[in-house]
Amino acid sequence: MEEKPSIFRKQAVEYYRHYRRQEGDVLHLAPSWTRWTYWLLAALLLGGGLFCLLGSISEFASGPALVRLDRRTEVTAPSGGVVAAIEVQPGQHVVAGQPLVTLQAEEERNTLARLQRELELHLVRYMRDPLDESSRQALTTLRAERELAQARLEARSLRAPVAGVVGDLRIQPGQFLASGTRVASLADDDASVHLLAFLPGYYRPFLRPGMTLRVELDGFRYDYHELRIETVGDQIIGPNELQRYLGQDQADAVKTVGPIVLVRARVPSHTFTSDGRIFGYFDGMPARAEAAVRVEPILLTLIPGLKALFPHDD
Repeated sequence: MEEKPSIFRKQAVEYYRHYRRQEGDVLHLAPSWTRWTYWLLAALLLGGGLFCLLGSISEFASGPALVRLDRRTEVTAPSGGVVAAIEVQPGQHVVAGQPLVTLQAEEERNTLARLQRELELHLVRYMRDPLDESSRQALTTLRAERELAQARLEARSLRAPVAGVVGDLRIQPGQFLASGTRVASLADDDASVHLLAFLPGYYRPFLRPGMTLRVELDGFRYDYHELRIETVGDQIIGPNELQRYLGQDQADAVKTVGPIVLVRARVPSHTFTSDGRIFGYFDGMPARAEAAVRVEPILLTLIPGLKALFPHDD
Protein backbone atom coordinates (compact mmCIF):
# COMPACT_ATOMS: atom_id res chain seq x y z
CA MET A 1 0.00 0.00 0.00
CA GLU A 2 1.49 3.25 -1.08
CA GLU A 3 2.18 5.94 1.57
CA LYS A 4 0.26 9.12 1.10
CA PRO A 5 2.39 12.13 0.28
CA SER A 6 2.76 14.56 3.20
CA ILE A 7 2.36 18.27 2.92
CA PHE A 8 5.40 18.74 5.23
CA ARG A 9 9.05 18.54 4.19
CA LYS A 10 10.81 15.37 5.21
CA GLN A 11 13.61 17.38 6.93
CA ALA A 12 11.05 19.30 8.99
CA VAL A 13 9.33 16.12 10.16
CA GLU A 14 12.65 14.48 11.16
CA TYR A 15 13.79 17.64 12.94
CA TYR A 16 10.48 17.79 14.87
CA ARG A 17 10.70 14.13 15.90
CA HIS A 18 14.36 14.34 16.94
CA TYR A 19 14.33 17.58 18.96
CA ARG A 20 10.70 17.42 20.15
CA ARG A 21 10.16 21.02 19.17
CA GLN A 22 6.88 22.84 19.55
CA GLU A 23 4.91 23.61 16.49
CA GLY A 24 5.82 26.92 14.97
CA ASP A 25 9.52 26.87 15.98
CA VAL A 26 12.16 27.96 13.46
CA LEU A 27 13.87 25.07 11.71
CA HIS A 28 17.69 24.96 12.03
CA LEU A 29 18.73 22.83 9.09
CA ALA A 30 22.21 24.35 8.42
CA PRO A 31 25.26 22.07 9.06
CA SER A 32 27.07 22.57 12.38
CA TRP A 33 30.33 23.68 10.73
CA THR A 34 28.67 26.84 9.41
CA ARG A 35 28.23 28.17 12.93
CA TRP A 36 31.89 27.95 13.98
CA THR A 37 32.96 29.18 10.53
CA TYR A 38 30.83 32.26 11.04
CA TRP A 39 32.45 33.04 14.38
CA LEU A 40 35.92 32.36 12.97
CA LEU A 41 35.35 34.83 10.12
CA ALA A 42 34.00 37.37 12.56
CA ALA A 43 37.08 36.99 14.77
CA LEU A 44 39.40 37.33 11.77
CA LEU A 45 37.57 40.43 10.62
CA LEU A 46 37.78 41.96 14.09
CA GLY A 47 41.50 41.08 14.38
CA GLY A 48 42.24 42.52 10.97
CA GLY A 49 40.45 45.73 11.86
CA LEU A 50 42.40 46.09 15.09
CA PHE A 51 45.67 45.35 13.26
CA CYS A 52 44.95 48.06 10.68
CA LEU A 53 43.93 50.48 13.41
CA LEU A 54 46.79 49.85 15.84
CA GLY A 55 49.54 48.53 13.54
CA SER A 56 52.03 50.69 11.68
CA ILE A 57 54.19 50.41 8.56
CA SER A 58 57.65 51.88 7.92
CA GLU A 59 58.97 53.57 4.80
CA PHE A 60 62.66 53.00 4.04
CA ALA A 61 65.24 55.08 2.18
CA SER A 62 67.51 52.54 0.51
CA GLY A 63 70.44 52.72 -1.85
CA PRO A 64 73.93 51.36 -2.64
CA ALA A 65 76.84 51.82 -0.26
CA LEU A 66 80.62 51.39 -0.13
CA VAL A 67 83.00 50.48 2.68
CA ARG A 68 85.82 53.02 2.93
CA LEU A 69 89.03 53.03 4.95
CA ASP A 70 90.34 56.31 6.38
CA ARG A 71 93.99 57.37 6.08
CA ARG A 72 94.87 55.35 3.04
CA THR A 73 97.67 55.95 0.56
CA GLU A 74 97.19 55.43 -3.16
CA VAL A 75 100.06 53.82 -5.06
CA THR A 76 100.24 54.79 -8.74
CA ALA A 77 102.50 53.75 -11.59
CA PRO A 78 105.11 56.48 -12.23
CA SER A 79 105.57 55.27 -15.80
CA GLY A 80 103.82 52.99 -18.24
CA GLY A 81 104.51 49.29 -18.58
CA VAL A 82 103.21 45.72 -18.53
CA VAL A 83 102.67 43.97 -15.20
CA ALA A 84 105.12 41.10 -14.82
CA ALA A 85 104.28 39.96 -11.28
CA ILE A 86 102.14 40.94 -8.29
CA GLU A 87 104.15 40.53 -5.10
CA VAL A 88 101.39 41.00 -2.46
CA GLN A 89 97.78 40.06 -1.76
CA PRO A 90 94.82 42.12 -0.44
CA GLY A 91 94.86 42.22 3.35
CA GLN A 92 98.61 41.63 3.56
CA HIS A 93 100.68 43.85 5.84
CA VAL A 94 103.67 45.45 4.14
CA VAL A 95 106.56 47.62 5.31
CA ALA A 96 107.88 50.76 3.68
CA GLY A 97 109.97 49.90 0.61
CA GLN A 98 108.51 46.41 0.13
CA PRO A 99 107.86 45.54 -3.55
CA LEU A 100 104.19 45.51 -4.51
CA VAL A 101 104.19 45.08 -8.29
CA THR A 102 106.94 44.37 -10.78
CA LEU A 103 106.75 45.64 -14.36
CA GLN A 104 108.43 44.04 -17.32
CA ALA A 105 111.97 45.46 -17.66
CA GLU A 106 113.81 43.50 -20.36
CA GLU A 107 115.06 46.67 -22.04
CA GLU A 108 116.36 48.11 -18.76
CA ARG A 109 118.09 44.83 -17.87
CA ASN A 110 119.70 44.57 -21.30
CA THR A 111 120.91 48.17 -21.09
CA LEU A 112 122.37 47.60 -17.63
CA ALA A 113 124.10 44.38 -18.75
CA ARG A 114 125.61 46.16 -21.79
CA LEU A 115 126.93 49.04 -19.70
CA GLN A 116 128.39 46.59 -17.19
CA ARG A 117 130.30 44.77 -19.95
CA GLU A 118 131.60 48.02 -21.43
CA LEU A 119 132.61 49.22 -17.99
CA GLU A 120 134.57 46.04 -17.35
CA LEU A 121 136.38 46.33 -20.73
CA HIS A 122 137.44 49.93 -20.13
CA LEU A 123 138.45 49.03 -16.59
CA VAL A 124 140.81 46.35 -17.95
CA ARG A 125 142.32 48.89 -20.41
CA TYR A 126 142.78 51.44 -17.66
CA MET A 127 144.47 48.89 -15.39
CA ARG A 128 146.88 48.01 -18.22
CA ASP A 129 147.67 51.65 -18.93
CA PRO A 130 146.73 54.04 -16.08
CA LEU A 131 147.92 56.93 -18.23
CA ASP A 132 145.25 56.23 -20.88
CA GLU A 133 143.12 59.37 -20.60
CA SER A 134 140.38 58.09 -22.94
CA SER A 135 139.82 54.97 -20.79
CA ARG A 136 139.62 57.07 -17.62
CA GLN A 137 137.01 59.40 -19.14
CA ALA A 138 135.05 56.44 -20.51
CA LEU A 139 134.98 54.85 -17.04
CA THR A 140 133.58 58.04 -15.55
CA THR A 141 130.87 58.25 -18.19
CA LEU A 142 129.97 54.56 -17.99
CA ARG A 143 129.68 54.66 -14.19
CA ALA A 144 127.16 57.51 -14.43
CA GLU A 145 125.20 55.70 -17.15
CA ARG A 146 125.21 52.49 -15.09
CA GLU A 147 123.81 54.29 -12.06
CA LEU A 148 121.06 55.77 -14.22
CA ALA A 149 120.28 52.35 -15.74
CA GLN A 150 120.10 50.82 -12.25
CA ALA A 151 117.70 53.56 -11.13
CA ARG A 152 115.51 52.91 -14.18
CA LEU A 153 115.49 49.19 -13.41
CA GLU A 154 114.57 49.87 -9.79
CA ALA A 155 111.71 52.09 -10.99
CA ARG A 156 110.17 49.08 -12.72
CA SER A 157 109.42 47.68 -9.27
CA LEU A 158 106.63 49.59 -7.50
CA ARG A 159 107.27 49.68 -3.75
CA ALA A 160 105.17 50.60 -0.75
CA PRO A 161 105.80 54.25 0.17
CA VAL A 162 104.63 53.64 3.77
CA ALA A 163 103.83 50.69 6.02
CA GLY A 164 100.24 49.51 6.03
CA VAL A 165 97.69 46.95 4.91
CA VAL A 166 97.03 46.35 1.22
CA GLY A 167 93.45 47.37 0.54
CA ASP A 168 92.77 46.38 -3.04
CA LEU A 169 94.66 45.38 -6.17
CA ARG A 170 92.84 46.07 -9.42
CA ILE A 171 95.54 44.79 -11.73
CA GLN A 172 96.61 41.43 -13.04
CA PRO A 173 99.74 40.00 -14.68
CA GLY A 174 100.06 40.94 -18.33
CA GLN A 175 97.98 44.10 -17.95
CA PHE A 176 99.33 47.31 -19.45
CA LEU A 177 99.49 50.22 -17.04
CA ALA A 178 99.52 53.79 -18.25
CA SER A 179 101.48 56.39 -16.35
CA GLY A 180 99.50 57.49 -13.27
CA THR A 181 97.29 54.38 -13.09
CA ARG A 182 96.29 53.47 -9.54
CA VAL A 183 97.90 50.16 -8.66
CA ALA A 184 96.99 49.59 -5.01
CA SER A 185 95.88 51.34 -1.84
CA LEU A 186 97.54 51.07 1.56
CA ALA A 187 95.66 51.69 4.80
CA ASP A 188 97.21 52.41 8.16
CA ASP A 189 97.14 49.59 10.69
CA ASP A 190 94.84 51.59 12.97
CA ALA A 191 92.79 53.21 10.19
CA SER A 192 89.11 53.53 11.03
CA VAL A 193 86.41 52.04 8.82
CA HIS A 194 83.26 53.84 7.73
CA LEU A 195 80.37 53.20 5.38
CA LEU A 196 79.32 55.69 2.72
CA ALA A 197 75.68 55.23 1.65
CA PHE A 198 74.03 56.88 -1.35
CA LEU A 199 70.34 57.36 -0.57
CA PRO A 200 67.66 59.05 -2.72
CA GLY A 201 67.85 62.82 -2.44
CA TYR A 202 64.14 63.33 -1.73
CA TYR A 203 64.60 61.61 1.65
CA ARG A 204 67.09 64.25 2.83
CA PRO A 205 64.55 66.09 5.09
CA PHE A 206 63.91 62.86 7.01
CA LEU A 207 67.55 61.80 7.54
CA ARG A 208 69.54 62.92 10.56
CA PRO A 209 72.57 61.79 12.59
CA GLY A 210 71.87 59.08 15.14
CA MET A 211 69.38 57.16 13.01
CA THR A 212 69.91 53.43 12.48
CA LEU A 213 71.28 52.33 9.13
CA ARG A 214 70.77 48.66 8.25
CA VAL A 215 73.50 47.31 5.98
CA GLU A 216 73.77 44.15 3.91
CA LEU A 217 77.17 43.48 2.32
CA ASP A 218 77.16 42.08 -1.20
CA GLY A 219 77.86 38.35 -1.09
CA PHE A 220 76.49 38.02 2.47
CA ARG A 221 72.77 37.88 1.79
CA TYR A 222 70.39 38.30 4.74
CA ASP A 223 73.35 39.01 7.03
CA TYR A 224 72.44 42.45 8.34
CA HIS A 225 74.52 44.91 10.35
CA GLU A 226 73.09 47.93 12.14
CA LEU A 227 75.18 51.12 12.17
CA ARG A 228 74.58 54.62 13.48
CA ILE A 229 74.52 57.50 11.02
CA GLU A 230 77.29 60.00 11.81
CA THR A 231 76.75 62.67 9.17
CA VAL A 232 74.26 63.47 6.44
CA GLY A 233 75.28 65.58 3.46
CA ASP A 234 73.84 69.08 3.26
CA GLN A 235 73.75 68.99 -0.54
CA ILE A 236 71.90 66.77 -2.97
CA ILE A 237 74.17 65.76 -5.84
CA GLY A 238 73.68 64.13 -9.21
CA PRO A 239 75.37 61.09 -10.79
CA ASN A 240 78.08 63.17 -12.50
CA GLU A 241 79.08 64.89 -9.28
CA LEU A 242 79.12 61.50 -7.53
CA GLN A 243 81.58 60.15 -10.10
CA ARG A 244 83.92 63.07 -9.48
CA TYR A 245 83.61 62.57 -5.73
CA LEU A 246 84.41 58.83 -5.79
CA GLY A 247 86.83 58.80 -8.69
CA GLN A 248 86.63 56.66 -11.77
CA ASP A 249 87.65 53.42 -10.01
CA GLN A 250 85.05 53.56 -7.24
CA ALA A 251 82.28 55.20 -9.28
CA ASP A 252 81.99 52.13 -11.50
CA ALA A 253 80.92 50.06 -8.48
CA VAL A 254 77.99 52.36 -7.60
CA LYS A 255 74.80 52.46 -9.65
CA THR A 256 72.42 55.26 -8.76
CA VAL A 257 69.31 56.72 -10.38
CA GLY A 258 68.56 60.40 -9.95
CA PRO A 259 69.85 62.81 -7.28
CA ILE A 260 71.30 61.31 -4.11
CA VAL A 261 72.43 62.42 -0.65
CA LEU A 262 75.63 61.15 0.96
CA VAL A 263 75.22 59.45 4.35
CA ARG A 264 78.21 58.40 6.44
CA ALA A 265 78.16 55.81 9.23
CA ARG A 266 81.05 54.60 11.34
CA VAL A 267 81.88 50.88 11.38
CA PRO A 268 82.87 49.89 14.94
CA SER A 269 85.28 47.08 13.99
CA HIS A 270 87.74 46.12 11.24
CA THR A 271 86.15 42.67 10.99
CA PHE A 272 82.68 41.10 10.91
CA THR A 273 81.34 37.61 11.54
CA SER A 274 79.19 35.59 9.14
CA ASP A 275 78.21 31.93 9.62
CA GLY A 276 80.72 31.61 12.42
CA ARG A 277 83.63 32.88 10.30
CA ILE A 278 85.52 36.15 10.72
CA PHE A 279 86.07 38.36 7.68
CA GLY A 280 87.83 41.70 7.27
CA TYR A 281 86.51 44.89 5.74
CA PHE A 282 88.27 46.06 2.60
CA ASP A 283 88.18 49.44 0.95
CA GLY A 284 85.57 49.53 -1.80
CA MET A 285 83.42 46.61 -0.60
CA PRO A 286 79.91 47.14 -2.05
CA ALA A 287 76.82 46.92 0.13
CA ARG A 288 73.16 47.87 0.36
CA ALA A 289 71.91 50.25 3.05
CA GLU A 290 68.48 51.36 4.20
CA ALA A 291 67.11 53.64 6.92
CA ALA A 292 63.53 53.87 8.23
CA VAL A 293 62.46 57.46 7.53
CA ARG A 294 58.70 57.42 8.18
CA VAL A 295 56.27 55.35 10.24
CA GLU A 296 52.48 55.67 9.88
CA PRO A 297 49.41 53.56 10.83
CA ILE A 298 48.37 50.92 8.34
CA LEU A 299 44.87 52.41 8.21
CA LEU A 300 46.22 55.73 6.92
CA THR A 301 48.33 53.92 4.36
CA LEU A 302 45.30 52.05 3.03
CA ILE A 303 43.06 55.13 3.12
CA PRO A 304 45.28 58.20 2.51
CA GLY A 305 42.27 60.52 2.73
CA LEU A 306 42.11 59.95 6.49
CA LYS A 307 45.45 61.75 7.00
CA ALA A 308 43.61 65.08 6.94
CA LEU A 309 41.31 63.93 9.74
CA PHE A 310 43.92 62.21 11.89
CA PRO A 311 47.23 64.12 11.78
CA HIS A 312 50.16 62.21 13.21
CA ASP A 313 53.90 62.62 13.70
CA ASP A 314 56.34 60.67 11.54
